Amino acid sequence: MKKDFMFTSESVTEGHPDKLCDQISDAIVDRFLQHDPCARIIAECAVANAIVFIAARFAANVAIDFSNIARQVIAMAGYDHHNFNSKTCSIVTSLSELPHYDGCTFPDRELTDEEIEEIPVRNQVTVFGFACNQTAALMPLPIWLAHRLARRLTSVRLQKIIPYLAPDGKTQVGIEYRNGLPSRIHSITVIASQNQAGEPSYKRLQDDIRKAVIDNAFSDEALRPDTQTHIFINPEGPFIEGGPSVHSGLTGRKNAIDTYGEYARYSDATLNGKDPLRIDRVGAYAARYAAKNIVATGIADECEIQLSYSIGCSRPVSIQAETFGTGRIPDEDIAALVERHFEFRVAGIVQQFNLRRLPMMVKGGFYRKLAAYGHVGRMDIGLPWEVVDKTDVLRNLTALH
Repeated sequence: MKKDFMFTSESVTEGHPDKLCDQISDAIVDRFLQHDPCARIIAECAVANAIVFIAARFAANVAIDFSNIARQVIAMAGYDHHNFNSKTCSIVTSLSELPHYDGCTFPDRELTDEEIEEIPVRNQVTVFGFACNQTAALMPLPIWLAHRLARRLTSVRLQKIIPYLAPDGKTQVGIEYRNGLPSRIHSITVIASQNQAGEPSYKRLQDDIRKAVIDNAFSDEALRPDTQTHIFINPEGPFIEGGPSVHSGLTGRKNAIDTYGEYARYSDATLNGKDPLRIDRVGAYAARYAAKNIVATGIADECEIQLSYSIGCSRPVSIQAETFGTGRIPDEDIAALVERHFEFRVAGIVQQFNLRRLPMMVKGGFYRKLAAYGHVGRMDIGLPWEVVDKTDVLRNLTALH
């Protein structure tokens, strides 16, 4: 990447139609795993106008009410409008059972290393994990700030600080980089939907968003808007209601928002609506875990870990590391370190992060909490792949390099 450049990332609120679909899909995953930790489930959702469509394939020892789960998610997102309402929207389902695999019902907390080795992945994918030292969470600054604004936009609505806001909203932050480091905030865009036309005035909306959302979100950030920062608040004018009555939504359509804001690579496969035996989901978490520990140790300022999986193999067929010229040791040595000291086998990832049982342990479910504001870099919930517990081991090993 160039040393001097400008980069933008966007985020959306949980009321955005795509994120609404992601939350419904992951709430379904949570509900299955809360009752049957060995359940297999793939759930996808689409919304448009007053219709919600759910397609799910599953193998489980429990029956769940898909429609009720969807209505709960829609209500919690704040949709009580006449155009789209959790109580009156039509919900259509297409459900089918997955074939039973003996290798899927293992007691993940009791597996030996030999047993982990015998459990292969059942889909092929290349996943990426990334970390950099631009923020305390070791995330790129543009997506970090875009998420911060989006979360604040929802917060002021729920706390009725700006009571006339509707659930749908989006944000974007542009950062100018100098010599590869964030230098200044070039631009900020906040698009907030309103409940009713003409209330409030367009000028009041802009003033309220500027004060309650933008100023607040940047109050404790090291890099803040300056007099030259371009700030756009609903630049096309009032945005009335928004949500599925205005634009459709689909599970998995916001992969960049879910990961690194396009600052780094990510898989085409969605992270949402899949049980923990899907390597295209949990492999991305394991790759982030490795990359974050590498950066936290000081081995590199930026690190991308690439894992390639093939059907029938328990381990990645390829493990690559890229530090973009910031590594203290060669990239091939980092890849070798990562391969020796991190777990990338699907059953091992499930066991290490306790991924089948987290929905039972976390109030309100676990995976649904990831469906808005990112699957990585979260400081508001305790994600096992965000822990930097390998730094001492890595530091001692690299000292001998």
